[in-house]
Parts: sequence; structure tokens; C-alpha cells
Amino acid sequence: MRARHILPLLALLLAGTSHAEELPVFRLELNDGQLKPARLVVPAGKRFKIEIFNRGKTPVEFESLQLRKEKVLAPGAQSFVVFNPLSAGEYKFFDEFHMATAQGVLVVK
Repeated sequence: MRARHILPLLALLLAGTSHAEELPVFRLELNDGQLKPARLVVPAGKRFKIEIFNRGKTPVEFESLQLRKEKVLAPGAQSFVVFNPLSAGEYKFFDEFHMATAQGVLVVK
């Protein structure tokens, strides 16, 4: 492959890498009916990721009916959910296994 073909390919690869680095990451801990934090503020109009950690001794399920997202985690497990750009507003989420006490809100500004 000639250098004139390699440079455009390299530029595409580097552009993809910088795009991935710009993804804002937010942290959410679930612990047997407790959310920390229960209110997450995220940017409007940008993709973002929420890293979810189950710090409790029972399973948890991060769920948002409004956002059509859910993720089940065993005790001690961690995972993440990536969100496409959202409009400004408030979106409810909860731990389905601990609905009585574990309800939160995603504030998009």
C-alpha cells in the first residue's frame, strides 16, 4: 500500500479515537435500595455513558421506561449504558428490584 493511501486511513483512525475519548462518563452506584447519586446531571445534545456499579449484596436493575434502557447486574458487578443525545429535560430511572427506595432522575441540561 502506498503512503498516499495510508495517510487518509491513519487520519480516519485517529479521528475515531479522539471521538471516543470525548464521550462524557458518569458514575452511578446501586447498593441494596440506595442510589448514589440519585440525581445525575448530563449534557443535552451529546452522547454520554453511565457506568453502573452494584455495591450491594442483592441483584439490581437500572431501568428507565422513558429512555427505554435497562441493565441487570449481579452483586459486585459493574457495567455501563451508552445514551444517544437527549433533549433537555428530566428522565426518571430506578432500580426495579428496589423500586420502593431506589428512584432517581437524569437531568439533561
